[in-house]
Amino acid sequence: MNVIRFSDLCAQGKVAGKRVFIRADLNVPQDDAGNITEDTRVRASVPCIEMALKAGAAVMVTSHLGRPTEGAFKPEDSLSPVARRMGELMGREIPVLADWVDGVTVVPGQLVMLENCRVNKGEKKNNEELAKKMAALCDIFVHDAFGTAHRAEASTYGIAEFAPIACAGPLLAAEMDAITKALLAPKRPLVAIVAGSKVSTKLTILKALAANVDQLIVGGGIANTFLLAAGMKIGKSLAEPDLLAEATAVIEAMRARGAAVPIPTDVVTAKSFSADAVATTKLATEVEDDDLILDIGPVTAQLLADQLKSAGTIVWNGPVGVFEFAAFENGTKTIAHAIAESSAFSIAGGGDTLAAIAKYGIEHKIGYISTGGGAFLEVLEGKTLPAFEILSRRAAQ
Repeated sequence: MNVIRFSDLCAQGKVAGKRVFIRADLNVPQDDAGNITEDTRVRASVPCIEMALKAGAAVMVTSHLGRPTEGAFKPEDSLSPVARRMGELMGREIPVLADWVDGVTVVPGQLVMLENCRVNKGEKKNNEELAKKMAALCDIFVHDAFGTAHRAEASTYGIAEFAPIACAGPLLAAEMDAITKALLAPKRPLVAIVAGSKVSTKLTILKALAANVDQLIVGGGIANTFLLAAGMKIGKSLAEPDLLAEATAVIEAMRARGAAVPIPTDVVTAKSFSADAVATTKLATEVEDDDLILDIGPVTAQLLADQLKSAGTIVWNGPVGVFEFAAFENGTKTIAHAIAESSAFSIAGGGDTLAAIAKYGIEHKIGYISTGGGAFLEVLEGKTLPAFEILSRRAAQ
């Protein structure tokens, strides 16, 4: 994908003395007192900012935080806690500016944080007047927020249309490179793991992947629907019987290409959904009417693990069982370690997936961990993200 990269502009000496507007993703979780409880996104945003400062730019950075009401700023909407944490990481004071749309004073070597961009009227609907005002603040716009790349908003899309230069920051560029490597030019076999509670939320993803991957592993409630489609009983397990035709179509599409959707041969069941429920491993053909399927069985898990270890590329979205409960985590744990041990290039995304990666301590053994939930899913659906489209278009001008 042809886009201008901010790192290249810096290396070419085109950033010194310029006003640089960075759209970051600093939407971090906070407790009731406003304290940041997890700062990964703040840490991930620092390299781009430091790159701009080192290159001699006057730097502005903004982000959304939470779900504020446009035009009605409240104290809990403020990026001040983020600025404090970022300041600690960078060893500097970072002033936070409110009401910044009509003008910002910032000099080379200085960094300011512009208050929550979603408070601005017209942000979410990509108001052209607002976008043009934002663009007028800078010489270079840097999109470094993959988590918002699927949204065409004023601070992510409109500003990129009107800024003198619009480019991809290092985080966004890394996402583009990983996605291209995994989906557009994959080393075969390409194996995708798509898991979650509902087929309906990931049906378009399953259909898109069925046309491209060599193996499609389904898990969680999605797997239960596929078990039903294969004529198996699932007891009182979570499933969507009204989508059996769609699940069957995915199976048939894979089969027509000589590929497969492996159906579990053994499962782990319980009579209730709870951490202390008694876990029973049984053949998938022996599920009783009052059973809940909460994980794949050890035979299925090992079979899938062996296939993952011989993959060329792995795309992972979702745990295959209720891994939060110790009795039902073996499937997800086995698959996680198989991905970590595989020589394949792996890309993983989605909140539950990241939680599993953290739980099993395999962060450094995954080829690329995507920072964007919704954006990652839309990429898997085969959609062109608005951020990619506008940056590519601007690069071609």
